[in-house]
Amino acid sequence: MSQPTAAGVSVACSSLTVAWADGTTVFEDLSLTVGRGRTGLVGANGSGKSTLLGLLAGARKPTSGSVTVRGRVAHLPQNIALDTDLRVDRALGIADTRAALKAIEAGAVSEEHFETVGEDWDVEERALATLGALGLDGIELDRTVGRISGGEATLLRLAALLLERPDVLLLDEPTNNLDLFARRRLYDAVDGWRSGTLIVVSHDRDLLERVDRIAELRSGSITWYGGGWSAYQEALAVQREAAERTLRAADADVRRQKRELEETRTKLARRLRQNRRVQARGGIPKIVAGNLERRSQESSGRLKGVHEERLDEARERREEAADAVREDAEITVDLPETAVPSGREVLRAEGLTPVHGILRGADLWVRGPERIALVGRNGAGKTTLLRTLLGELEPKEGRARVFVPARFLPQRLDMLDDSLTVVENVERSAPGVEDRRIRSQLARFLFRGARAAQEVGTLSGGERFRATLAALLLASPAPQLLVLDEPTNNLDVSGVRRLTAALGSYEGALMVAGHDLPFLESIGITRWLFVGEGLVETTAEGVRALLAGEPSG
Repeated sequence: MSQPTAAGVSVACSSLTVAWADGTTVFEDLSLTVGRGRTGLVGANGSGKSTLLGLLAGARKPTSGSVTVRGRVAHLPQNIALDTDLRVDRALGIADTRAALKAIEAGAVSEEHFETVGEDWDVEERALATLGALGLDGIELDRTVGRISGGEATLLRLAALLLERPDVLLLDEPTNNLDLFARRRLYDAVDGWRSGTLIVVSHDRDLLERVDRIAELRSGSITWYGGGWSAYQEALAVQREAAERTLRAADADVRRQKRELEETRTKLARRLRQNRRVQARGGIPKIVAGNLERRSQESSGRLKGVHEERLDEARERREEAADAVREDAEITVDLPETAVPSGREVLRAEGLTPVHGILRGADLWVRGPERIALVGRNGAGKTTLLRTLLGELEPKEGRARVFVPARFLPQRLDMLDDSLTVVENVERSAPGVEDRRIRSQLARFLFRGARAAQEVGTLSGGERFRATLAALLLASPAPQLLVLDEPTNNLDVSGVRRLTAALGSYEGALMVAGHDLPFLESIGITRWLFVGEGLVETTAEGVRALLAGEPSG
């Protein structure tokens, strides 16, 4: 896809280089132009997406190169935290304007008040309308922020940015902490974006389906694709097929060049043996034989050099072709020990009321290799429920029992020891399992050789996730109940795909709290439970109906 013309450019980066203090280069000599409309920025964990947004927002400075942004820029970073004592209008950035309006309404004629208001005479109406559009219509401007969920904090901060009427809006993984309902509000806001430039970093496929174009940051350069997520995937499939054809042709060329070089070596050796036999029989004078052998060796050397050069060139072409084929290796692991017979009781909860959340007196039975999705609003208490079911938290009322070995993957990947290697961390969760078997299984999680000996503290986000998943699934005794809390948060697209592949090999019972419907549908959920004051069984269609505010049936 062609990039915007100079007249339509809102954001421009020229020869941009970013390197950390330890010398690590994030990207080098990167150039980028972005015009009006909605752009999705994608790339693997660690490719520099958040760093690039920080540069565009002016929150970071490049090592070299330049960044130009036309107009006002607003930036929504990851992991928003708001002061609970802050008043809502202050969090929205409109407190001074409201105060000036009230002073004018009370009869004040100070020029300072009119300068503060400017053209924002309708700021309160716009603020309330924006909050309502984002599902925060119950939040009053004069109240303090108080205890709000991470998702609500994200939406409140987004409302503040929208009220600024920015020319360039930068969103970094905005759906990470949003429940299904809040995500729908965010999708609506993106659908309704009509002015200026929107750049969103996300792994949320439903969100990326709504952009006009996708910019992929890979190996320090940007590649453009027209359309949303589906069009991007189709383009990648075409590219991958073409790259694989080129790689097959390059492989064949390398084999041919090797064969021709070997044939040349054989012919040259035969020619030298013949010359020496003739000389040994005294058929030609010694001085003539010497000249012939020297010329033969020179000719042989030249011929051999030509073929070796051709082989080197073929190998270079093969390496280039291999680089063009995306490295999207899948996790392939066999986990028969995790199997649970159909009908076997795995978990039972009776009259359960967790210490936090709105759930009251819930009953739940899990039998056999069921796959259960827990969905619900932010603040409903899904994480507390999971920890209570596993015995990590005492319930306020009722009881919960687990009858099989269970493992828990929390939202924060903090269960590994950063000072230990990947192998050592897995050994801690699988005592008594021999090192050779652990290394063999780790290779299937893409930790081969020296990679398995890396300290966890040095791993990228995606590598850390794979190491954590390996420690869970390779544990001894093998987990027959696996509980995951928002597992796709902070995963790039390839990470989500690898998790899906790994769970495809898992044969035990699975319970997942999450908001990523495409992911949940891809892992074969058999029961959908909506967490409210009770546990309501529904369907994927029912969840989508709830999203749209319709009766779930």
